[in-house]
This record gives sequence, structure tokens and C-alpha cells, in this order.
Amino acid sequence: MTKTHKSSKIANMQMAYGATGLLVGTIDEAEVFIDIGVKNIAFPYPIANKENIKRVMKLTEKARVILSFDGIEAAKMWNEELAKENKELEYFLLINSGLDRLGVKPEDSVILAKDLCQLKNLTLLGISTHPGHVYGVSSSEEVALIAKQEVETMRHAKELLLTAGFSIKVVATGSTPTFSHVVDSDVFDVLRPGNYPFYDNIQLSLGTCKEEDCTFTVLGTIISKPRNDIFIIDVGSKCLGLDKGAHGNSLVTGFGKVKGHSGLQIISLSEEVGKIKIDGETMLKVGDRIEIIPNHACPSANLTSYVFGYQGDEVVDIISIDARGNSMRPIISDADEQ
Repeated sequence: MTKTHKSSKIANMQMAYGATGLLVGTIDEAEVFIDIGVKNIAFPYPIANKENIKRVMKLTEKARVILSFDGIEAAKMWNEELAKENKELEYFLLINSGLDRLGVKPEDSVILAKDLCQLKNLTLLGISTHPGHVYGVSSSEEVALIAKQEVETMRHAKELLLTAGFSIKVVATGSTPTFSHVVDSDVFDVLRPGNYPFYDNIQLSLGTCKEEDCTFTVLGTIISKPRNDIFIIDVGSKCLGLDKGAHGNSLVTGFGKVKGHSGLQIISLSEEVGKIKIDGETMLKVGDRIEIIPNHACPSANLTSYVFGYQGDEVVDIISIDARGNSMRPIISDADEQ
């Protein structure tokens, strides 16, 4: 899943290390990554807008594109457009494994599959899920329970569909916290975690990683010390975001983790500055720089146009975040091309 990094360079690295395709969060991401040569792209959600369908249809001329559905309405829109061009596309049937967002419950999957199979320009490839409710738990033990639910739900859905006569070639899932628990499961053919290239403070709180594994940090400078127990830094919500967990993670306190300084807590953010509470002694002073691990790396990466790659104190690369929202400027008239 590429929504965390939104970078063609990092996407190329993922492919070089063995990824056979990419799950994208936006059409922009799909367009950027297909342009750099990625040949297998999947969407994790239904696309139900005629303009967006036309954008994706163009991509099918360059790459294998896999759709996802959890209802008949969006699928009908796709089938109509595909029929006009005498094309067929594969799709995943989305299964709800507990997040209660997209997807149908296993017991409803056969009914939906029967409806979808009436659409002759769409071909069922398999089933997929995202156990995103794992981000709302409060311990590593609960992560393991979510992973068990993830496996059992998808096994049940596959068995029901196979019994009903459907071909299920691929069973896919994706979640960084549950990855290590399900990687050896015989249920899944495809795993597509997203946050793992960076990790973040939420992953730390869930026990998914260690502090040294968090590769994405925000570099800030202490610009003021108005009181003995307060620092002001030149990093605000436009760098760190205000995220404390998309699904209410109670383990996260503050607005990021100051790397290497456990006695500092980021207690509030304005747009361009942040306030840090000092608990105990610190040698830091005005003018010193600190590294902050964001609570959620995904929006922080999305808030910048590029990041610095460094080893030790040496900057070795500048990595463009070139697949952000609206990064692919549409052409609406001849004047736009000039």
C-alpha cells in the first residue's frame, strides 16, 4: 500500500525488493506509479464517479488494473463503461473483517458475488480486506486477537464462496500491525501493509516496531523557552498533523514523540509552531534541533513536497513526495498545454 509514502522513488524501492504490484490510495498514485513502469495496480475501494472511471480506464492501456467492490451500484457503472470499449477488468470483492467501513460480512459475500457475476465485463479475482480497527486497540495482545479475527473471517468468506462455486484465486489483506501475525497464514496470497516503510508513534504504541525503526521524522528547532518547563518549536500542525490515531488509539499522548528525549511531551500545536512540556532536567536550549516521530506518518508525509534521506549526519538523497493529492494536473483546454 502506497498511501503512506506517496513517492515514486520509494515505490521503485518496494518493487526492487520484491513487490509484484502496488495497492494505491488515490488515482494520482496510480498514474504516477504506472508512469514509472509499475505493471500491477490495485484500488482498495470502489470508484463510483464517471470522471474517475475514465481516468482509470486510460491506465488500463499501460498496466493491469484491479478494482474493488462491496456493492452492485459502482460495479454497474464500471461494467457499462467497459462494455463500450469491449474491455474486461478483474476485481476484488471486499470483505468486512471488523473495521465496519468497506466490505460485506462473509455470510453476505455469496449474494453479492452472484449479483456481480451478472456483469459480463467484470471478472472476480478474489477477496480482500483491511483490518484497520487494529489501530484502536490498546495492547500487543489485542493486536494478536485482531489478526486472528482477520484470518478467520477471510478463511470463512473464501470457504463460503468456493462452496457456492466461485473461483477465488487471490485472498488479500493489509495492515502493518497485524502483518507479522498473518504472514505465515495459509489463507492469504497477498499481503499489502502500508505504514511499514516509515513506521510512526502509533506503531510504537502498539509494539509493532522500536524507536530506531521509525525512519520518518520531522526536524524542528527550539525557538523559545518562555518558561522553565516550556519549549516552543518551529514545527506545527502543518508538519505533524493533529492525528492521535484514526480509530481512537488511547495509547498515544501528545502530538508526536521527541526522539531520544522521553521527558519532553508535545502538548499543543498551532499551524506553524508547537509547545513542548518539559518534565525533569534537559540539556536542550534555544537553537537546538530535535527529531520528532509523528503520531501518524501518512499525513505528515502528505504535508510536504520532499523529504531528506540521511545516513548519520550526512544527507544522501532528497526524495520527492510526488504522488500527493492533485499532483497530476488535469488538462481541460489547449491553453493548459502551453
